[in-house]
Amino acid sequence: MSVRTTRPAAAPRRAAALLALGALAYTAWVLELVIATGLDPVRAYVSELAAADQPLGGLFRATDLAAGLLVLAGALTALTTGGRRPWTTVGWSALALFGAATALDSRLPLSCAPTADPVCAARETAGLVPATHTAHAVSSTLAMLGALAALVLLTAAARRHGHWPALARLGPPLVLAEAAATTWTLAEVAALTEGGDTWALGVGQRLQVLLVALYLTLLAGCLARTGPHPAPSARAARPVRAVRSGGER
Repeated sequence: MSVRTTRPAAAPRRAAALLALGALAYTAWVLELVIATGLDPVRAYVSELAAADQPLGGLFRATDLAAGLLVLAGALTALTTGGRRPWTTVGWSALALFGAATALDSRLPLSCAPTADPVCAARETAGLVPATHTAHAVSSTLAMLGALAALVLLTAAARRHGHWPALARLGPPLVLAEAAATTWTLAEVAALTEGGDTWALGVGQRLQVLLVALYLTLLAGCLARTGPHPAPSARAARPVRAVRSGGER
């Protein structure tokens, strides 16, 4: 009996710890506030910190890999623990996609920093950069799609099933803020691709990834308190009791 009660309690805490550590690793870019990277955080992609020609590229590739693997492990732990509900199952799967794509992203670094190096920007425009630039764009897109889907789906699950009250309350404004930051980033990327100047591309993307890290931290806190598939709250369970009492009459 003791084994059965310990395992379910330990797994959510393990998932929570993995997600919290993943969120920490995912915010390694804040080191640029205290370490000279040579890149302008207002204009540069976060990914440019990990470019192959950057002096600290190896450090940021390592933290991206760690973040992706930690989140992937946390999402899979939560996914395989407890019962199955469509919203939470798909939400954890989306978060696992985010983790896997982030880890892959770290293995497909940019060869140079286009916002800081005009030669790199010209080569990228002319299609003379390695194929990893395109592959990196694809994996980054998959990672952000996974993060957005997980945020929406797990917030919907929290509100639908009456659990994770912190996520149910804070999830909607996080979704709106993440959507706004993503729109900002995509607009700036489109402007840069067309050869125009950008306004605060780096700020928009840093806000985008910071919000994902905040979401991961919030989700880790919810897991630590109630687990990945908690029982419905009294409010959520009330309709079931009403049906039963009606049947008894």
